[in-house]
Parts: sequence; C-alpha cells; structure tokens
Amino acid sequence: MSACGVKILSTGSYLPEKILTNADLEKMVQTSDEWITTRTGIKERRIADAATATSDLALAAARKALAEGGVNAADIDALIVATITPDMFFPSTACFVQKSLGAMNAIAFDLSAACSGFLYGLSIAKSYIESGAYRTILLIGAESLSRVTDWQDRNTCILFGDGAGAMLLGRSEGQNQIRAVYLGADGNYANLLQLPGGGSRNPSTAQTVEQRLHYMKMEGKEVFKVAVTKMAEAAEKALALAGNRQDELALLIPHQANRRIIEAIARRMEMPMEKVFVNLHKYGNVSAATTIIALDEALKEGRVKAGDLVELVAFGGGFTWGAAVLQM
Repeated sequence: MSACGVKILSTGSYLPEKILTNADLEKMVQTSDEWITTRTGIKERRIADAATATSDLALAAARKALAEGGVNAADIDALIVATITPDMFFPSTACFVQKSLGAMNAIAFDLSAACSGFLYGLSIAKSYIESGAYRTILLIGAESLSRVTDWQDRNTCILFGDGAGAMLLGRSEGQNQIRAVYLGADGNYANLLQLPGGGSRNPSTAQTVEQRLHYMKMEGKEVFKVAVTKMAEAAEKALALAGNRQDELALLIPHQANRRIIEAIARRMEMPMEKVFVNLHKYGNVSAATTIIALDEALKEGRVKAGDLVELVAFGGGFTWGAAVLQM
C-alpha cells in the first residue's frame, strides 16, 4: 500500500517564437510541403535561437508551471529534466535550471530515455512521492533537437523541433492522480535511432565532425513498425495496471512523431480520432517534451477537465516506450 498519493499541481509549456515552415524547408533541402504533410502530418516546427539552450527552454516552462501552481521554487524537493539534448554532458541541465529558478532545496538530475523521457521521469516522481521521500517535484521535458538535426538530410530534418513542458507534482492524502505508469525498453534496436558522435564510443574529433556523426541518424521505416506495436501495447498495459478500460478515456495523448503512427495506434486501440490529441502539425517531434506540451495545451484548450481520465503514451530511441494513465 502506498504511503500517499500523487496530485498534479499544475503544468506549463514553452515554445520558441521562431517558426520553420515546410515552405522554408523547401529552400533548404529537396522536399515539398505536400511530401512532408502526406508522410508526417507536420506543417511547421519551432526553432530556438542561437543564444537559447535547452535549460532556457526548460526554465521558461518551469516558471509557467510554478506560477500556475502557486508554488515557490524554494519549496521544490526534486527537479528532474528529461532530455537528450542537454546543455552539456555535465553539469546536468537540471542543475542549470535549479540555479536559475532558485530551487536550492531540491535534488537535481537529468534523465535520458529519448522521446519516452517524460514518462520515465513521471514513474520516478510517482515513486518518490508515494514512498514519502519527497513531497513536491518539478518534472520537465525539454529539447533543442534543432542542434542535433542534420539539415542536409531531407528524411530527418523535416521531423524535429524545439520546446519544453513542465509538470509540478505534490503529495496527496486522497486520490492518486497518477493512476499507473508502464515502461519498456529493448536495446537490440539501438542502432535504428541514435546520435553516434560525441560520447565515449566516438569521441569528438575532426573526423567525427566531417562524417556528420554528431547528428541524429534514423531508419524511419523500421522505427515506424516497432513504434506502433510498442505504443499500443504500452497503452493497453498501463490501462490494465490502472484498472481502467480504453472506452473510459476522455483523451489519448500519443507521442507526436508522425500522423500515420498516431492514426495506427488509434485504430489498434479502437479510439476515435476526436478523442486523440494531435499538435504535431504545429511543433513536429519535440522528443521528451511532446507529451507534456500536448497535455498542457489540452488543459488550456479545455479538452481535458477535472476528473477526466487521460493517457499519455510515447516511444523513442533505445528503444524505449511507456504509457501513463492520469486522473485529472
């Protein structure tokens, strides 16, 4: 039996002002708006300026969540940033956010699980609070994917954008709003979606830069197949853990990677598209930030109301995947 439950105090999100449209991409690589829209559903994406790092995006989203929740930064016990585009290898992006927020009573660390990062972080936050270890947790998903996108690769540069979302979680003596989280991973697929350069396997050299190893590499068709299967499975297993059925969901919020993937998952789950939240046409794939940005938008737009059952589901490099059932 859990010592206590978890409540969602608030959410917040931030997207850079600069918009990169499909028409803009037509001038950069051999592509077209029709080609991109038909294959992905993406029309535009947000791009951070050269002076903005991932921690800056995270900070902006965090401040919105804190303001909405009426919580002081000094009251945060743990600060977790899910990202694959940190400011630097170390210190953690979370430590930079901690300093800027003034959250000096919080532990701070980064979490790397690619596009599933926010859900992995949600599982950790849930366990921390339920165990009584921490009372108030700020969980952020933030990415500057434009910095690791190969703008010469027309198959991948159309997909990604920058942004951040934040969720403030607290202790509840009553209902547990994080009803269940299910996670999975399979490193056998690691080579299908990766950023090979810069780590200990391929340290940064003039040769790795010349070989463009510091940009994301993806085998799109193979990723698509596994993503649909694993996200549908994760969604079903999280619902089972929560003791709920999919027809009880008010809204499904899938990872915003590709319109075709989202539609395929909806079909597998027998969910009508009007109960599936989609915003990838505006932002593209923002990796660990996608599900929390989408949840924040859904709340602000009135698509989600108090008491509604909502499910987040994501899939990313590793491969990693996960789903979470929330009672709003």
